Amino acid sequence: MSEPAIIEVKDLTKTYQVGDVPVHALRGVNLEVRKGEFVAIIGASGSGKSTLFHVLGGLTPATSGSVHINGRDLAGMTNAERTDLRKTAVGFVFQKYNLLPTLTAEENIRIVQYIAGRPTAFDAGFQEVLRLLGIEDRLKHKPRALSGGQQQRVAIARGVVNSPAILLADEPTGNLDSENSAAVLRLIRDLNHRLGQTVLMITHDSDAASYADRIVKMRDGCIV
Repeated sequence: MSEPAIIEVKDLTKTYQVGDVPVHALRGVNLEVRKGEFVAIIGASGSGKSTLFHVLGGLTPATSGSVHINGRDLAGMTNAERTDLRKTAVGFVFQKYNLLPTLTAEENIRIVQYIAGRPTAFDAGFQEVLRLLGIEDRLKHKPRALSGGQQQRVAIARGVVNSPAILLADEPTGNLDSENSAAVLRLIRDLNHRLGQTVLMITHDSDAASYADRIVKMRDGCIV
């Protein structure tokens, strides 16, 4: 029996107004992602993939259509409920890492636990994640003392520390060289396999997309 859909998108549209000109970023997108899948959404710049990422993460509202995350309808949520969803059910990994420069790697991870109202401690399971990511001996360092690959690994650890149902990764290797890109992608795939983590990764890179179980292509705001 197949796993139920953890992400369900139906007839999704998103239109931005740029001056007097409407920009149709999403044009009737339909998508289902099953629990435990690793799905890559690939497309050129302007294809709508980053807009889809922001809508799925509850970071921006859709113009029309529906999005259900883990059985919950985003459109029916209050702002507080969407914030709670981002704190508890969805983890984020961004291209530019978004680490706080004045905090150590450990503090950058723990602050996500604190915001979610959880104990700021790493259990045995998460200690294994840190070992898998190869950063257990870098936790006391601030971002400026870490390489790009290490910063991205800290960002991945931060994204999964609260055991979210879904990990959304937006161009997670966009700022890395080929060696570090391959290492980070292998780590994301390993987390997906070991933890059953549902992963939706946005990328323009076909090599990066090849690490996923399934590839979805976008062009001009549509899935093709």
